[in-house]
Amino acid sequence: MTELKQRVTPDRVEIFRSGQQDPILIQQARADTRAYIHPIVAPDGNGILTEDTPSHHPWQHGLYVGLNEVNGVGFWTEGLQERRKDQDGTFHPEPISNAGVHNNTTTWTVTSEWRDPDGAPMLTEIQAWTFNDQGDTYDIDITWSLTAFCDLTFGEYAYGGLFLRMPYKRDLGGEAINSEGQTNRDAEGQRAQWVSVSIPIEGRADWAGIAMMDHPSNPEYPNPWRVDGQLGIVPSRCIAGPWMLARGETTASRYRLFVFCGRTDTSRVEENWANFSA
Repeated sequence: MTELKQRVTPDRVEIFRSGQQDPILIQQARADTRAYIHPIVAPDGNGILTEDTPSHHPWQHGLYVGLNEVNGVGFWTEGLQERRKDQDGTFHPEPISNAGVHNNTTTWTVTSEWRDPDGAPMLTEIQAWTFNDQGDTYDIDITWSLTAFCDLTFGEYAYGGLFLRMPYKRDLGGEAINSEGQTNRDAEGQRAQWVSVSIPIEGRADWAGIAMMDHPSNPEYPNPWRVDGQLGIVPSRCIAGPWMLARGETTASRYRLFVFCGRTDTSRVEENWANFSA
C-alpha cells in the first residue's frame, strides 16, 4: 500500500508519496482568489494531467468550481472578460481545515465565501476532499455544498459546476467519452453517469486521463455535461434549467475523479463508478 504525506499551510495542501520530494497533487486556496487543484501528476509519476490559466480560457485552473447567473452574478471568468467584469463576483477562501492522512488516504476541506460585485456575501461554498492513492490509479472524491446567504436563483446556462481542464492540444488530439458511448462534441449537453477524458501528455509515450463521475444522490442526476472544444468537462445542473436556493438552505453534490494512465478503459471506469455510486 502506498503511504502518503501532507504538507499543509493555511492556503495550500501538498500531497506526497513517502520517500518522494515532489508532490503528486496541490490544492491552492490563497486568500481572495478562487480555490483550485493543480497540478495533478499521473499515477506513474510521468506527466501533469491538469492545466492552469490556458491561453484560450485564462480563468480556468486545473480542477475548480465556478457558476454563472447567480442572481445575475457570474462566478466563472474572474473579471477577466471586459464585457462582463462588472458582473463578476469574488471568492474568499478561509484557511484550509480538516487536513489529515491515514495510510494511502488524505483529506482536507476548503470553505469559501462567494461575494457579489459590491462585496456582499451571497453563499458559502464547502469543498470536502478525499484523495485515495491506489498506486496505478487515484480516486479523488469531493462533497461540494452551497449554503445561501440570501434567496438565490441559479439561471439556465451552458456550463457551471466542478470543472476539469486538462492540457489539451488540438494537433495532438484526445478523446472524451461518456457512459452512454458518446464521444467529444457528441457528448456536449448530454446526460451521463460519467465522462472520461484521455489525451497525449507531455513527458509520456502514451496517453493518460481522468474520468469524472456523477453520483445518484445528486440533484438532476444523471446531469447533462459540458464537453467543450478543448475537452474541458463539467456536470452542469444549470444546463437542465434554472434552480433556486432559499436563504439559509444548503444543496450538496458528490463527485469522483478517477485518475489513470493510458487511454480510457470504459470497463474499468464503469467498475469504479459502480463502487462509487453504491
